[in-house]
Amino acid sequence: MPDAILATPATEAVIERGEVLVRDAVPASLISMRDIWKTYQMGSEEVHALHGVSFDVQKGEYLAIIGPSGSGKSTLMNLIGCLDTPSKGEYWINGKNVSEMDDDELARIRNKEVGFVFQTFNLLARATSLHNVELPLIYAGMSSSERHEKAKQSLAAVDLTDRMTHRPNELSGGQRQRVAIARALVNHPSILLADEPTGALDTATSHDIMNLFEKLHAEGNTIIVVTHEPDIAARAHRVISIRDGMIEKDERTR
Repeated sequence: MPDAILATPATEAVIERGEVLVRDAVPASLISMRDIWKTYQMGSEEVHALHGVSFDVQKGEYLAIIGPSGSGKSTLMNLIGCLDTPSKGEYWINGKNVSEMDDDELARIRNKEVGFVFQTFNLLARATSLHNVELPLIYAGMSSSERHEKAKQSLAAVDLTDRMTHRPNELSGGQRQRVAIARALVNHPSILLADEPTGALDTATSHDIMNLFEKLHAEGNTIIVVTHEPDIAARAHRVISIRDGMIEKDERTR
């Protein structure tokens, strides 16, 4: 009897002429979540934030995850971004099973695979736009000259070449979010993960930022936006609706 072979979501074990072979079953997904549960202990009570969530995301998709407060969307975002691990189930990102990784391994995956964009920008107040964008490259151990060049390219991608030496208090809200997006992109991550990216912006600036996401998606970036706003979710090409810790709907909009 041949030894058992553990197949990833992108492979399957096949028996041919008495031999066990492993071959591709389907094209590998960039993200694969299988029966994901997240449970928190609140005193003597167990609270299930996620109940058996399963879905795939392919490279180059533009996905929105929407749900009301308490729906589980923030918990799901933390799992996608490798800020947390599931209580049960498997999460694969770019062929790596991150479900049971320790904190150090999760940190390495986050820095390599995920670019974060937050509602509150999370910029260093005393640093220039260029230095804020360079930060992930400093953590990656890149040389100063290479960091500068990559940060300049990333700021150019979000149309902020003329604001490289400005500090956050010298920028508008929309410009600050563009700096945050440039920082998220500078490492060329597998996923751009945005948490309520327009929550601190006025309507006109929100439209500008969403137009930028559309441009970045057209250039081949995989984008996941987590929001409670239907008009922001509607800009994505696929929408997953979360309610009570479960997927209520998963539909393509274009």
